[in-house]
Amino acid sequence: MAIFLCFVFLLFSSASAACNQCVLSKASFFGSSKGLSGGACGYGPVAVDFHGGHVAAALHTIYKKGEGCGACFQIRCKNSGVCNTKGTKIVVTDLHTDKSNATDFVLSSRAFRAMALPGKDKQLLSVGIADVEYKRVPCVYKGQNVAIRVEKFSKFPNYLAVTALYQGGQTAILGGDVASVDRPSNWVYLSRNYGAVWDTDSAPSGNLTLRFIINSGFDAQFFYTNEGVLPANWKPGVTYNTSVQITNVALDGCAPCNTWK
Repeated sequence: MAIFLCFVFLLFSSASAACNQCVLSKASFFGSSKGLSGGACGYGPVAVDFHGGHVAAALHTIYKKGEGCGACFQIRCKNSGVCNTKGTKIVVTDLHTDKSNATDFVLSSRAFRAMALPGKDKQLLSVGIADVEYKRVPCVYKGQNVAIRVEKFSKFPNYLAVTALYQGGQTAILGGDVASVDRPSNWVYLSRNYGAVWDTDSAPSGNLTLRFIINSGFDAQFFYTNEGVLPANWKPGVTYNTSVQITNVALDGCAPCNTWK
């Protein structure tokens, strides 16, 4: 699968968030599956498909006004009597509004139980809030390329809102553009509507291609979708598959967690 990248000499303050360092904190879980159906990232019910429903709401310092949407983290709890040593991988799909900043993540109950030793998941759930350590890791979607969903509130032909789904690698999407295949040099800027949703009220006509600026730690690059990923008669509410996937990983500029197994 080809990835078309153009290097851009930029530095971003969010670089440290992409490093592989271990962070000690606390995590809780959603008491109801309804917590998976919305989310400040804008993924909606499709989030249930991300890593088998192992998703989480993250504190604002991780969510970063939507920049952290789609990021993957390995999380494990510290109670050796109840928890396994591997933990679980989650995808950030929502914002966790904890004013005390004491709990970095609220996991789906499925992800929370996955941190437990065999037969001790109910015991872990009874704890409610667990001491955890976590680190940023690459997202891997086997057999699934990046998909572009045209949001239902888009209005053909001028107003276009899109969300990138199944974002692989260890990156953050910082910006985006859209252009007509017939006029490839005339890129139209996409603004972040909210979370992982990007939009423009001046969508070009014809078959469209998109590019996103992705940050992988200390530099930024353009990630291009295949030409014509959106047809000339694109429709709101439809998801269009690309033929490419993001596989970039962060440049490791932080001390790793030496105890992680």
